Amino acid sequence: MTDPSPTDARGPVPEPSVDPWKGLRGIMAGTLILEAIVIGLVLTVIARVDDGAHFQTWKVWFVSLLAVAMVVASGLQRRPWAIPMNLTLAGLAVAGWAVHWSMGVCGLMFAAVWAYILYLRRDLSRRIAGGYLPSQHD
Repeated sequence: MTDPSPTDARGPVPEPSVDPWKGLRGIMAGTLILEAIVIGLVLTVIARVDDGAHFQTWKVWFVSLLAVAMVVASGLQRRPWAIPMNLTLAGLAVAGWAVHWSMGVCGLMFAAVWAYILYLRRDLSRRIAGGYLPSQHD
């Protein structure tokens, strides 16, 4: 029977002594909370800009439900489908351009944050596979 653990030139790569994904999940949850706050503040923008011309029922519902969904999603980061859910919520924030252009701009800024988080995730998985984490050498 073969050892299922990954190997490199130095031999088998040890498992990390602490969960390295825990920190990344915390970053993703915190990003969702911050995004929910920013998206929720869009309600004040659409209520005040142009004397409330953009303050329509469907827009209020869209913004409110998206902000609540982001808060709920922040607690679901351990699930295997968390990243597709996060990216879907970020896409809906960008689609908020239909609500007001300021929401679309905020959505684009957070889309850049999510792109960076995906880069960090890829880098972390490469470091784990190569055995480069300090917690793998305790």
